[in-house]
Amino acid sequence: MEESVSKGASSLRLGGFKSSLSGRSTPRNFPTFRRLISSWSPRKEARNGTGGIQWFRSNRSVYLLLLIAFWAYLGFYVQSWWAHGHNKEEFLGFSGDPRIKLVDAELNTRRDLLADDSLVAVRNGTNKPQVYSDRKFDVILAKGNNISSRKKRSQRTRFSLHKMHGKPKATMNMENGDAKGQEQAFLLKNSTYGSIVGPFGSLEDRVLEWSPEKRFGTCDRKGDFAHFVRSRRLVLVFHELSMTGAPISMMEMATELLSCGATISAVVLSKKGGLMSELARRRIKVIEDRADLSFKTAMKADLVIAGSAVCASWIDKYIAHFPAGGSQIAWWIMENRREYFDRSKHVLHRVKMLMFLSELQSKQWLNWCQEENIKLRSQPSIVPLAVNDELAFVAGIPCSLNTPLASPEKMIEKRRLLRDAVRKEMGLKDSDMLVMSLSSINAGKGQLLLLESVNLMIDQDPLGTGSQVKKTLDIRLDESALARKHHLRGLVKKSCNADASCTNLVFDSRRKQEQAVKILIGSVGSKSNKVPYVEAILRFLSQHPKLSESVLWTPATTRVSSLYAAADVYVMNSQGVGETFGRVTVEAMAFGVPVLGTDGGGTKEIVEQNVSGLFHPMGRAGNWVLAENLRYMLKNPTARKQMGKDGRKQVGKRYLKRHMYGRLVEVLTRCMRRQVASSRSLIGF
Repeated sequence: MEESVSKGASSLRLGGFKSSLSGRSTPRNFPTFRRLISSWSPRKEARNGTGGIQWFRSNRSVYLLLLIAFWAYLGFYVQSWWAHGHNKEEFLGFSGDPRIKLVDAELNTRRDLLADDSLVAVRNGTNKPQVYSDRKFDVILAKGNNISSRKKRSQRTRFSLHKMHGKPKATMNMENGDAKGQEQAFLLKNSTYGSIVGPFGSLEDRVLEWSPEKRFGTCDRKGDFAHFVRSRRLVLVFHELSMTGAPISMMEMATELLSCGATISAVVLSKKGGLMSELARRRIKVIEDRADLSFKTAMKADLVIAGSAVCASWIDKYIAHFPAGGSQIAWWIMENRREYFDRSKHVLHRVKMLMFLSELQSKQWLNWCQEENIKLRSQPSIVPLAVNDELAFVAGIPCSLNTPLASPEKMIEKRRLLRDAVRKEMGLKDSDMLVMSLSSINAGKGQLLLLESVNLMIDQDPLGTGSQVKKTLDIRLDESALARKHHLRGLVKKSCNADASCTNLVFDSRRKQEQAVKILIGSVGSKSNKVPYVEAILRFLSQHPKLSESVLWTPATTRVSSLYAAADVYVMNSQGVGETFGRVTVEAMAFGVPVLGTDGGGTKEIVEQNVSGLFHPMGRAGNWVLAENLRYMLKNPTARKQMGKDGRKQVGKRYLKRHMYGRLVEVLTRCMRRQVASSRSLIGF
């Protein structure tokens, strides 16, 4: 009975299946029907898949679910297709949009001159580039795949252009907040904005057969400075870690203190910049906490040295936490703009000692204090910067690094070899004059005005629009133009006495020489670079293609010996109230490079007019004078070399490391004595 029921059920299923396929019924007693029933088994049905099909047909809800899923997928596809601008290939990840390829190709014509903001220039069919900032430009260039994507406004995109031997490729690095260890890489050549060269650290090591990386300090252990700082605990406050004057000077001082036996702790207010790895290599301890831990460390220290006006915020909080802490602070202010005074004026009178870099800077700050009725606790001291021993060693100036196998005379010869090797890497000829301006790229340093002056030279029209520029020109020089000309002629005659072959070369305009001016601007990638100013420079270069052929860029680096060795003229074109001091000025002079500087600030205390360099007015009024000074340097190489020799002598007398630390120990000793006297008065002695 059970067998007949099961067979009946099977026959119904098979009969129904057969009917659905053929459209006709099979009689129960038909032989074919009996063969099918007799050969059927559950295993065979499972193997043939008929059971699964019957289950699929019996569950109509599956059709409904599949239909819903299909419509959902279709809706998502249509929505994404519309949101991505009908870019099917890009949406699918194949990066087939020709617009992205155009951007990738055009990126070969610009430079990543910024470190903390992205800047992309794309040619639009004319000579004027379209400059996009990270707030407006939303295309991401990924290595190997160019995939368009949208990112949050809070994220900052940064385009890094890699220097490669083959076809340049563009890559992108994402920054969220303060990124660490960002790779700096650049294209080799760019016909629109100039070429990027360097850095030349490995070339220096190979030619000089010596590397400063192997040294951690050059302390003169028998000197007064070593005796003063030995076994003392000091805290140094850095406002940032960019490769600029103040942070580098503080880092070198920390290295010197550490090598002389002092215990050093560094408080870094902003890790913006690339010196963190260098501090670690020099074994300088960095306090991660900028508040409680740094305050406790400073309270236990013998002295706190703050290295910038920006340190005012930390000093204010420290004195609020420890009211007597102002008596142990020596504040080394290295800025000379009113904005820095305004942010620090509320704590100037609360520290024990103020130190400035130049007399002019000190007078400027004292005038501001008088305007604000601020009474300082003591008269400020002057501690100028100096050429460190590593640079003096390469320049051939006697220093603590010299050995019998590396005497100053031998280093001078190696410096000449380094000059030839670096200039060859830059593609310069012997007759080319390399003009260098090495600093962060911002309006205060005047790189755009320098390029405008060079453009006047190239166009052979020093007056530009003729009488209009001449009428507005205010040449604020110490000597008249005629007196300066006679002085320079005498200088050339003096320098040519020992070399009779140069007399016909200097002022003989009939002899045509193939000469060219090349401009080297740094520092690419510096955290102190300003976005709008870089945009203005790029626009100016795009409008003057002939000038751009003479422009070279160099990345931010601490290895600058090769750059000074290759340079012929250094331009200190600081604007506003002028350069505070200009450490790069004395470094260039140490390498025998004459300086063309603005007639304001501390530069006038370093450079002697018509002896170690020439001055020009600040602002656009000085462009014509700077252009004439550059033309004079180009046409009179012998006078240029003589100015370099005179400047080198000045550095040897006033601006070496022993001069700076000798002055510094006098100031710190006076500060420590006052600190001890204040402590004794507090406890009733």
